[in-house]
Amino acid sequence: MLLRVFTEPQQGASYDDQLAMARKTEECGFDAFFRSDHYLVMGDRDGLPGPTDSWITLAGLARETSRIRLGTLVSSATFRNPGVLAISVAQVDQMSGGRVEFGLGAGWYAEEHAAYGLEFPDTIGRFDRFEEQLEVITGLWKTPVGETYDYTGKHYSLTDSPALPKPAQDPHPPIIIGGAGKKRTPALAAKYAAEFNAGFRSLDVTTGLFSQVRTACSAIGRDPETLALSVAHPTIVGKDDADVRRRAAAIGRDADDLRATAIAGTPAEVVDRLGQFAEAGATRAYLQILDWHDLDHLDLIASDVLPQVS
Repeated sequence: MLLRVFTEPQQGASYDDQLAMARKTEECGFDAFFRSDHYLVMGDRDGLPGPTDSWITLAGLARETSRIRLGTLVSSATFRNPGVLAISVAQVDQMSGGRVEFGLGAGWYAEEHAAYGLEFPDTIGRFDRFEEQLEVITGLWKTPVGETYDYTGKHYSLTDSPALPKPAQDPHPPIIIGGAGKKRTPALAAKYAAEFNAGFRSLDVTTGLFSQVRTACSAIGRDPETLALSVAHPTIVGKDDADVRRRAAAIGRDADDLRATAIAGTPAEVVDRLGQFAEAGATRAYLQILDWHDLDHLDLIASDVLPQVS
């Protein structure tokens, strides 16, 4: 199983905080550094110094790291025009030497849209835009150099686009789609995604979601084995029970609750928990790390968990 570090910068992290964790991620031998794409803090924190744009951040990290994969889990289709987003992601892919993975979703957090003047359609409207964005972005990336791309949809229209720049990866960066939708989400993942993420769900629910997306693949003649499956959970690892409780308290969580619902405990407990998700079909785990200043946490996971699951 690949272990990836996943962060939530909107909760209060500067670019320098993210750079320090990305460099530690690379130093420790993890596969990737991912970040959320949000513009507003969640919960009762102040969110200082304020949000950082995900693709601007990843552009910087692309030049200051050399090995790890970089991506979003996930960008919101409500935030950006798809033509402009295709340019941004392609450029970051070039800047990284082909290390970008592109997570895209329909969007869900109404308050951040209100806070920054972004349109927030109803669920059907958001999924309609999400589906059109997947079609437009992949269409732009796959258009041969020297040809133009046209698209006419309900929400977006492109005419005589030169469909440039191209990403470094051919035909384009891997696309990640996640969520718990019963019909449209699995269908879109089967059609467009290289990876399906069942984030923040119990083992039983995760198993069911994996089954749904595999069925969706088969329905369109795609080999389900070509779709990577992944999970994402808050992660706390401590060398002993006291250490687990200390780290849980530092992020305002109860250690016993985390053990029951997330990926938490001693290294042995965490290896066992990851093994359960691996048995369900997951080949990648996004470890949500919420304490930006405890980089020793990554050292412990790298030394006592990573070798046992990779």
